Amino acid sequence: MAELGRRGDPTPYAERVLDLVERIPPGRVMSYGDIAEYLGEGGPRQVGRVMSVWGGGVPWWRVARADGTPPPGHERRCLDRWSAEGTPLRGARADMRLARWDGRPEHGPIRPENDR
Repeated sequence: MAELGRRGDPTPYAERVLDLVERIPPGRVMSYGDIAEYLGEGGPRQVGRVMSVWGGGVPWWRVARADGTPPPGHERRCLDRWSAEGTPLRGARADMRLARWDGRPEHGPIRPENDR
């Protein structure tokens, strides 16, 4: 895995993490571990490090802990954004059963009736 570095330009690994976070649809979330698993590299801690250093420019509120809790220190802002986007909630957490995004497009191409 590429070294995470400290500041400056994101590393290639960080770019892959940030690109995936930008693709999470409104109203959906992925856990730090989901992102690492989807990319096939790193782990939750490495994803968390990327988000803490470079995540301010992407929809960071769409990344939650595995239990659905918001990123530490950002709970109120995260809950406000989740509410605005219609993210399924269970109290002060994302309902991971309903809100988790698996990385697939939300809607496939529309096919003519005869192709179904």
